[in-house]
Amino acid sequence: MSNNPSTSQANNKRIAKNTMLLYFRMAITMLVQLYTSRVVLQTLGVTDYGIYNVVGGIVSMFSFLNATMTTSTQRYLTFELGRGNMQKLKEVFFTSVYIHLIIAIVITLLAETVGLWFFYNKMIIPPERLTAAFWVFQISILTTFIAIMSYPYNAAIIAHERMSAFAYISVAETVVKLLVVYLLLIGDFDKLILYAVLLGIVQLGIRFCYSNYCSRHFEETHYFRMLRQGSWRRKEQVNDPKQPSLFKEMLAFAGWNVWGNLAAILFSQGLNLLLNMFFGPVVNAARAISTQVQSAIFQFSANFQTALNPQITKTYACGQFSEMHRLIYRSSKFTFILLFIPGLMVFLEAPTILRIWLGTVPDYTVIFLRITLIIMMIDATANPLMTAAAATGEVRKYQSISGGILLSIVPISYLVLKCVGAPWSVFIVHLAVCVIAYVSRLFIIRPLIQLRIREFINHVVLRLLLIAVVSFVPVFLLQSVLPSSLSSSLVVLLASFLLSTCLSYFFGLDRQERHFIQSKAKSLIQKFQR
Repeated sequence: MSNNPSTSQANNKRIAKNTMLLYFRMAITMLVQLYTSRVVLQTLGVTDYGIYNVVGGIVSMFSFLNATMTTSTQRYLTFELGRGNMQKLKEVFFTSVYIHLIIAIVITLLAETVGLWFFYNKMIIPPERLTAAFWVFQISILTTFIAIMSYPYNAAIIAHERMSAFAYISVAETVVKLLVVYLLLIGDFDKLILYAVLLGIVQLGIRFCYSNYCSRHFEETHYFRMLRQGSWRRKEQVNDPKQPSLFKEMLAFAGWNVWGNLAAILFSQGLNLLLNMFFGPVVNAARAISTQVQSAIFQFSANFQTALNPQITKTYACGQFSEMHRLIYRSSKFTFILLFIPGLMVFLEAPTILRIWLGTVPDYTVIFLRITLIIMMIDATANPLMTAAAATGEVRKYQSISGGILLSIVPISYLVLKCVGAPWSVFIVHLAVCVIAYVSRLFIIRPLIQLRIREFINHVVLRLLLIAVVSFVPVFLLQSVLPSSLSSSLVVLLASFLLSTCLSYFFGLDRQERHFIQSKAKSLIQKFQR
């Protein structure tokens, strides 16, 4: 990969194409998710809906081991693709499947022992729903096992930048989930158990789709063929995964990522469990709804990051640091902009949007959602820094410090809940800690990739702060003088969209980025005119 304008242009086109495919995927899945969430909430009821989310969260708490290994797999696959080393690529994939199987078994054992103890001794579940919650727990364990074995294949698709696979398979998954909602409505069985069983079947089908696609398109993913032929034992093809070198190297890389992923699980599922212990499943339902809206909005930027992350790793593998820095700046800015435009609209009109969407809005949902949106925007703009740290392979300092900071969220939240007693207080703690973690990441990543912090602040942080403040204040003042009505909400949403979009375009982007968007817009217009 040579560092020249033609290569950069080709990378831009690939990123743009992959981003558009992922946005096609997002548009369909988000529309269906908004519809199904409303139907599932109304069908299950607030209590059962909260039970499903908090019980499934127990299993998710143990999945931080798997999330760590997935990051390691994606980094090594992308790195070897950047170097063009097919033999090492096969070895990486085979080793990752081997390790994921071990992780799946360990998580299952932890869930059936520690998780089951927590389920019976610490969770607040109405006695009449305990049996249903138990079966949801068991099905969640099985679903998690299936998902863990899918992640090496997902990592291979992302490393090869075949985002069309995600788009098409996600559309199929979305159609099937619509069928799940229909069956949930007509099914003459315990709705909570039925919902868990149907989602487990969907997960199994998606697992088959991803592995089948990879086996047909990527040579290094022919896992079972290599096992049958015994070719994995031949040194010239793939090394034995038990051989210490790569196995230990990937585990060491993943080991330091445990801190970061453990922190992510603790401040998501850990906070969920804290809220359950202090306030019961109704508050869990409010947090689940705010998290769903956050996840839907996050897709606006996640698609762009998914398309761009392999390029960050590949430019590092080729020693192109200036190009890598440019991609990091671009990823951070576009990530924030793509989140901020819809996020500001939802932030301002959260009560109206939730009421129209859900009908019945659980208490605390609005304030949970607003604080969560701010946290999401800060964390998302830091993700490119994590990708850059992973590309170097030197994640020990990065994860030990930033992970240690984030791990403090749950114990601090516990103390705050004891003193303040308000559910929203844990989100304030999370927001304060994530700002501290963001600053620490900048100083940790600086020597790893020769990043200039002042340059990052000028190109990214100051521009984004300007967009946020200048967009929010006028629209907030407009909202405060308008009467409370649906027409006023529409005016606020339109004003928010227009102002944030214009400011993002003129102040958030540099000349080259604006020129790139203009050329793509002209190309699309010309295609429609034909």
